Formats: sequence, C-alpha cells, structure tokens
Amino acid sequence: MFDYLIAAFSPLNLLLALAGVAAGTIIGSVPGLTATMAVAVLVPFTFGMPPESALILLGAIYTGAIYGGAYAAILLNTPGTPSAIGTTFDGYPMAKKGNGDLAVTIACLSSMVGGLIGATALLLLAPPLAQAALAFGPVEYFWLAIFGLSLIAALSTRDFLKGLIGACFGILIAMIGISETSAEVRFTFGSQTLLGGIETVSALIGLYCVPVLIELAARRDRHLEPPEATRGFRLPEAVTTLMHEKLNVVKSSVIGTLVGALPGAGGSIAGLVAYSEARRANRRAPDYGTGNPGGIVATESANNATVGGGFIPTLVLGIPGTPPDAVILGALLVQGVRTGPTLFTGESNIVFTFIFGLFLATLLMLPVGLLIGRFAYGAIVRAPKAALVPVVAFMTIIGSFAIRNSLADVGIMVALGVVGWVANRRGFSVSPIVLGLILGRIAEEGFVQSWTIGDAMGNLWGQFFGRPLSMVIIALTLMSFLYPFAPAILRRLRPGAAAMSAGLQPAPRAPRATPRAVLRDLAGIGAMAAVAIVVLVQAAGLNPEAAVFPRTIAIGMLVLCALAALETLMTGRVVEDLSSGAPLRRVGVPLAMAVGVALVPVLGFAAAGIVMAAGLMLAAEHERRSPRSWALLALGVAVVIVAFTLGFRDLLSVPLPAGLLF
Repeated sequence: MFDYLIAAFSPLNLLLALAGVAAGTIIGSVPGLTATMAVAVLVPFTFGMPPESALILLGAIYTGAIYGGAYAAILLNTPGTPSAIGTTFDGYPMAKKGNGDLAVTIACLSSMVGGLIGATALLLLAPPLAQAALAFGPVEYFWLAIFGLSLIAALSTRDFLKGLIGACFGILIAMIGISETSAEVRFTFGSQTLLGGIETVSALIGLYCVPVLIELAARRDRHLEPPEATRGFRLPEAVTTLMHEKLNVVKSSVIGTLVGALPGAGGSIAGLVAYSEARRANRRAPDYGTGNPGGIVATESANNATVGGGFIPTLVLGIPGTPPDAVILGALLVQGVRTGPTLFTGESNIVFTFIFGLFLATLLMLPVGLLIGRFAYGAIVRAPKAALVPVVAFMTIIGSFAIRNSLADVGIMVALGVVGWVANRRGFSVSPIVLGLILGRIAEEGFVQSWTIGDAMGNLWGQFFGRPLSMVIIALTLMSFLYPFAPAILRRLRPGAAAMSAGLQPAPRAPRATPRAVLRDLAGIGAMAAVAIVVLVQAAGLNPEAAVFPRTIAIGMLVLCALAALETLMTGRVVEDLSSGAPLRRVGVPLAMAVGVALVPVLGFAAAGIVMAAGLMLAAEHERRSPRSWALLALGVAVVIVAFTLGFRDLLSVPLPAGLLF
C-alpha cells in the first residue's frame, strides 16, 4: 500500500492533481458549466497518459468543479453547479452582510473535509457499500426523491402551502418533453423547442440568477456590503466555525458518501438532504436561511463527499454513481481498463494509486480554493453594478447555451427567470420550485416503474409500502417533514410545553392584509391552479404510464391551491415581496437579455453580448458618470465578453454561432 502512496505523490501526478483542481474550480465557478462538462471537456487530454495518472487528473477536475460551484452560490446567489443549490440558502445572506470572504473559506474547508471522508470510504468500504447500493430498486429511488422533497418543510419559512405548490409546479415543469418511462410527447403544445424538455441546469440558472440581476439593477444600494478592512482568508475564524460544526460536517459527509454511492443520485440530492438534516438538528442562532454558516458546512461537505462515494459503484460494479463518473468510466474503457470486482485485485496498482491521488487532490483544494476564492470575492465586491450585471448576464447566457448548444435553452432560461421573479413577488419561494424540478424526473421514474410492477403483481400497496428499506426511508421522510412543526404540535397537545419551547415561539399574528393584497395573493394562487388544470386537460390524451404521475401531482396541486386560497380568505394573511425598486429598470433587464439572445444568430455571440451589455449597463447604473468613465467601463465589459467567447469557443470547443460579426 505504501508503494501506491509513493506513486500517487510522484511529480507528474502532483502536477496533474494541482492543474486539475485549479481547472475544475474555475470551470465550476461559471454558472452553467457543470462538473460533468468540466470532466468531459478535458477527457481528451488523458488519452496518452497512464491510466492511474488519467484517473487522478479527472478526479481532481471533478473535485475542483464541485467546490467551484460555491463561489457563484455565495457571491451571486446562483449555484455554479446543481450541487451548490443548498449553499445559496445561507452563503448569499452571509455575503450580503459583508462576510462573503468567510463564507468562501468555510465552503473550502468543508469541501476538503467532505472530500477526505468520501475518499476514505472509497479506500476502506468500497465493496460492501457497492453491494448495499444494489439493494435500491425503483420504489426506493421514488421514496428517496420524496425524502428530498420533504426539505420543503424546512425551506418554506414564509408560507408552507405555497412552498408545496411551488414544488408541484417544479415537478410539472420537469414533465415537459418526451416521457422517460413511455417515450410519449407531453405538454409541448406542439412546440419542437420543448421536445427535449426543460434542461435542468439552465432552468436553475434562470430561476436563481435572473431575479437577482433584476433586483441588482432596480435598486440603488450596493449588491454586497464591502468588508471593513482587508481581512485575508479569515482561516482561523473558519476553522473555529468548523470545530463548532464538527458533528454537522461528519454527519453531512457520511450522508454525501452514502447518497453518492447510489447510482444516479448525485451531489444535488446529497447537499439538500444534508442541509435538511443540519437544519433539523440546529440549536444555534442565526436561523438557517438567514446566514448560518452551518448551512454552508452541511451542503459543501456533503456534495464533495459524493465524489468518493460516486466512485464506489463506478469502480467496484462498473455502474456510474454520478454523471461525471459516467464520463470518467468511458475514459477508462477507452484506455482498456475494465472496472468491476476484479479491478481491486487484478489491477490494484491503478485503483489504489488513484485513491491516494484523490486524497492529494482534495488536500490541494485548500490552497487553490482559498486563492481563487479571495480573488473572486474581491473582484465581485469592488465591481460596479453597471459592470457586474452585464458580465454575469452574459455568463448565464453563454453557460446555458454550452450545456446542449441550444439557443432555445437560453430563451427558456430567461423566461423562467421572469417566472421566478414574479413567483417570488407573490410569495412562492424559488427553492421549492427548483427542488421539484430536480427531483421530479427521479420521482416519476421510480413511481411509474414501481406502479407498473405492483400493478402486474396485483399488489400496489405491498410494492410501495411492503419493502423494509422503503419503510426506513418513509419513516425518515415523515420525521423530516414533521420536525419543523413539532413545537406547534407540542403546544397544542400540551399547553405546558410552551415553556419548554423557549426560542421556538411563533411570531405574533400579523394584522389582516388589505383587500388589494388579498386579491393579489388569490391571483397568484389562481395562476398556479390554472397550470394544474392545463396539465389535467393535457394528461387526458396521454397513455396511462405517461399520465399517471403528472395527473397525480396536478390533482394534489389543485387541492393545495384550494387550501391556500381558503387560508388567505379566512386569516387575511398574505405573504409577498413588496421591496422597492425602479419598475423600468426591472423590465429592462430581461428585455435586454431577450434582445441579446435574439441577436446571437445574426451578429454572433460576442457582438450580441456587447449589445445586450449596453442596455444592461444603462439599466444598472444609478450614478452620474463622465463620458470617459462610461467609455472605460464599456471597454472593460466588452473585453470580458470577448474573452469569455474565445475561451468557450477555442478552449472548451463549444460551437458558438458566428453570425455576421463575432
């Protein structure tokens, strides 16, 4: 074993691990460029390398990309990768308070610890964990998705019913396109554009990023509070935070390892499940969702632990644990390396050298992540809004395009961004919508397969509720779902328990809203109900396999809308966002982005991006500038746009439309 450790730390492997972590971190920090894309783009560089060195490079890229998604999540409220969704919940509130540098360092340390625990599990527990993962069938995957959706109870801090409605809306969005269970076209309304469905990452970018850009442009105040003075990496504070959260980081890393070992589950589910558990167990202020470092610790340690966990079924069984693992598996097959149970005995030099190389890459993530994170934080804090808004908007557009080389995905991203902004104004939080969008297809596939098997056996009830592993997941789901309501339930059952629930008392009942506010709330609920009705009408013409799941969700959504409307009418309580801002500037952001997308086939990506940037600069600038200042600002933004265009086209080989110009 010592020989493998020495081989992993050879100068070549050390250089490859360092380069891979740096490249993965940079690529993962750009919204739209997922860990899968980072690995896939750089696979050709490994074909001439020894198998163990190729694995170390790809594992380092994967590790860096998963961590890199935290930068945009913390500083821009936009997950750089899907696995960083949970990082936005507390990372961005910390950044708005001037603690973005501390949040980035906490994310880096948590990612390193999670990665080390995942790699340790890969080294010591690979065969037994791989066999345990095989016990998961369709019904277990369905209940696992429902377990993930139980996080809505924790995320819906403003209005629980609206959180459930938003999750149903997200699930129905995921149903658009060709059904994966029956290959039937659903909910496309005759549009060829929607045949491929709603791409998850581009939808995620739109729902999270576009509303932030709209509000950045509409408000005069700064986007992030600047730090009082240069505070360096704030490493001692981050280490202290991690020591206070030591149980959280270990528990979340174990969750990430176990979820990563389930083929197809991935880091987004792991991060959300870990966040839910950390929030359930939290006893410290501030509350989760308002800037508690524990939320970052949970998400980042869990999603980086999935790297080692995902390699367990990949190497032991030849079944990819996550999408990046599938790309790495393909690269190994090209090199003639056959994964499976014999890999650990017949070619142990390859697998154990790689595992120790994964430890090396995870350790290198600390210095690389801290350096890149400090630069990113300083650049975003100092950047004027008139530069930040157009540059981030262009990153979202080119990142959304690069996923499937489709301008239609970019248009859908902008449209969903507007939907997300309107929904948030009406009290429907974006996070449950995104949760439903991500877990919808996983839940449907498990549900339909289990329903088909149970129907054929004549035992639907036993199929869903008769398997021991399913019962365990159902019990955990009920615990996760009901825990946020435990104090209120205890107070109703035992009036004397209120004294024991100090600190968990509900806020004083708000006064009744105005009739106009009630009408606005009912209009928002009515719009969601209309979506459910449209789905029910469309589902009537589908075959049973394609219709059963969306019909079930739509019926549930209608019931929830009725309950929410009844609650509004009876209590007069309205949850909505009425924050101030310039209406014309708000309209200008999505309008400029839509014009830019429309001009891409005509002018080319860079030229269309510069035209879009001109409109966004005018929308986002609230101060007077001299002509010279405007010229320098425009030149800087144009240079960044051209640099991104060249990087995507020439370095990442993305086939960008050329147009008439560039």
